[in-house]
Amino acid sequence: MSSKRILFLIEVAIFTALALVLDLVPFLQFKIWAQGGSISFAMIPIFIVAFRWGIKGGLISGFLWGVLQVAVGTAYILTPLQGFIDYGFAFTALGVAGIFAKPIQLAVKKGNTGVYLSYITLGVFIGSMLRFIAHYIAGVVFFSSAIEGQPVWLYSFVYNISYMFPAFILCTICVFFLFHKQPKVLLNAS
Repeated sequence: MSSKRILFLIEVAIFTALALVLDLVPFLQFKIWAQGGSISFAMIPIFIVAFRWGIKGGLISGFLWGVLQVAVGTAYILTPLQGFIDYGFAFTALGVAGIFAKPIQLAVKKGNTGVYLSYITLGVFIGSMLRFIAHYIAGVVFFSSAIEGQPVWLYSFVYNISYMFPAFILCTICVFFLFHKQPKVLLNAS
């Protein structure tokens, strides 16, 4: 096994574990709802893996984070299909941000701050939006206990956007700051 492959596996494991730890530490998050959903730093390690290693690294790390949430008992699962959508698919989807890994790394190497900020923002937005869509769909289909008189589609939208939008903003700022302050550390070891 090549040293680059070993580095990839180690980083995916470490950053996935870091995402789980950031998700578990109470003072590093703001829980909004009892059934899940919080504003936290936990997505940041997944985006870092995605921007360092591309879509493959991001998808694997996101998927493992979702599986670990189920394994440690922090997942809120009603049915297997809902669990798959809310934890398997939603967290894996964060890794799609990795489609911008090469343009981000190229812009960081060239010192083009505006370009890599744009790609980081777009990548975090797409990953966060895909996660939001998965949670929204699961909410509409499986959590029909909306506030009386309110349509379930509206309830699911408000419920999920209330933590996903602030989490998107937080992650965009933090990931950009990390790439801006430590660009060489965050670049993929080629």
